[in-house]
Amino acid sequence: MNPIVNKNDFEDLTTNLRDLAYSYLEKYSPSKQQLKVYLLKKYLTKIKGTKSKKEITSIIDEIILNLEKNKIINDEMYSDSKARMFLRRGYSLNKINQSLKNKGIDNKFIKQSIDKIKEDNIEPDFVSALKLCKRRRIGPLRPDENRELFYKKDMGILARGGFNFELSKRVLDLEKTEFNKLIKII
Repeated sequence: MNPIVNKNDFEDLTTNLRDLAYSYLEKYSPSKQQLKVYLLKKYLTKIKGTKSKKEITSIIDEIILNLEKNKIINDEMYSDSKARMFLRRGYSLNKINQSLKNKGIDNKFIKQSIDKIKEDNIEPDFVSALKLCKRRRIGPLRPDENRELFYKKDMGILARGGFNFELSKRVLDLEKTEFNKLIKII
């Protein structure tokens, strides 16, 4: 084998992967894990080189480490911004935790983000449950004659949202006027 040719191939591959990473970062703000999966998929589908998976992952890890060193990608800031965004959407703390784990964020960053949310908000799960009820038009927003018919369904929606039974019951038992007052405060 000619070592010069191999070096050129290596440099071309790293340049291609780095360019793909930059173009992906221009469009999206991914976590490290998401970027790693994206680059690996692009290598396997578009570039289709002859290198082993181990070599490719080491090249990708090096690119990600360089991006992290230059503060272009940061999982801690990603975790904070996603957690706040999920909270605005009406996610419970449990669902936020699970969603961030699925994105490949470290547990210490997830814990820091959830602790920041708990410091800032008074009872964030209750506020999120109210937002979810408003968005889905369930619970207190249903007409009074239909509330009992859809109670189990509403309870299921809140349970899938990651809210516990007591909190779900508390939100669903609110009167419509009280619910509207709470929504205006939020």
